[in-house]
Amino acid sequence: MTDDVAIGPLDLAAHVDEALAVQALAFGLGDDEIAVRRQIVLRHVTYPGARALGATTPEGRLVGFVYGMPNDRAHWWSSVVEPYLRAQGTDFWLDDSFVITELHVHPRHQYRGIGRTLITTLTDAAAQPRSILSAIDTDSPARGLYRSLGYTDLARNVVFPSAPRPYAVMGAPLPLRRR
Repeated sequence: MTDDVAIGPLDLAAHVDEALAVQALAFGLGDDEIAVRRQIVLRHVTYPGARALGATTPEGRLVGFVYGMPNDRAHWWSSVVEPYLRAQGTDFWLDDSFVITELHVHPRHQYRGIGRTLITTLTDAAAQPRSILSAIDTDSPARGLYRSLGYTDLARNVVFPSAPRPYAVMGAPLPLRRR
């Protein structure tokens, strides 16, 4: 990794605005979307087992973050993806899994191994035997990263309410594959 970026625990509630600023740049979000996501993140960090890591420059600027939690079928995300997974015979992935809720790296710091280090460090500490996540269903650098770590498609063309594009749900056994 370059830039002397340090990866470590992140108090996401205390740094939610910094994290969402990174997400807005990485994901192209507007102010209204950020306001909605702010409330979601602040709710998520209260869930049992939720953990976050940040990538911080020597000057203390957050340039990447990841957070996740043990999956719970009662959570909104699981309720949306469950019918898609059931149709593929893969809904068992929702049980005993650690879900990666968000992973974002500032565009100027991408392609330097920061995202890879964030997600592997977070999942290495998970007690669950597998990890699941959703990503926009295109052939993107993010999906390439997830595939390189051992994630495979569990369901595609998953439509989230109000999302402009379909997603893929991906899963990988833990620990994640290394290069």
